[in-house]
Amino acid sequence: MKCFLISDTHSFHRQVIIPEGTECIIHSGDSTNYHDWVRNQPEFEDFLDWFTNIDVKYKVLIPGNHDAWATKTYNVDKVKERGIIFNEHGYELVNDRLMFLSAYTPTFGNWHFMKDRQKLSRYWEELIEGIDVLVTHGPCHSLLDSSFDRMGKLEFCGDKSLLRKVLQINPKIHTFGHIHSMDGINNYGMRTISEVDTIFYNSSMVHDNKFEAGIINKGHIINI
Repeated sequence: MKCFLISDTHSFHRQVIIPEGTECIIHSGDSTNYHDWVRNQPEFEDFLDWFTNIDVKYKVLIPGNHDAWATKTYNVDKVKERGIIFNEHGYELVNDRLMFLSAYTPTFGNWHFMKDRQKLSRYWEELIEGIDVLVTHGPCHSLLDSSFDRMGKLEFCGDKSLLRKVLQINPKIHTFGHIHSMDGINNYGMRTISEVDTIFYNSSMVHDNKFEAGIINKGHIINI
């Protein structure tokens, strides 16, 4: 199955170019941008119209910390009614491929779908071996997750407990976003490490400090 991995379109979704022959598109969250759901709602409605009308058989979506719309049950219902595979946190079987989807990231500011960093490990306990695609909004610690803190010091923003679990269960693919590339740091891309066979993809499509440029990255095409 030919899958197209994207994330963090932040309302620039209509600039995304869907590769020919795509059978499954996986969006790892932050389809919208505004924190408050009143301004977020029109962004969501436009995204849903676009996502619904893409000529791709399987469409997989999780919310990200910017996706205020997904805190409203009636919006989630709209998504599912369109045949889109949506999950805040849980398993989905997509064309016989086992996927685990989760929006949860470590708390940073007053955003959505965030959990205390010290308590996140409990949410990964249900992850098992045999996962074909792990779809999370945020990255594992030290894997395509670099940023600068308020003092300008380089830091890793990802989740250590998620990294420990991924090293244990060895999913085939892990796709995520949340931590964008920025001047001096390139997080978008693919990474492997010697400890596991997992291929890690940061699929975020915008560039920090260059939001006015819209979509910069092309997304990733994989076969699973």
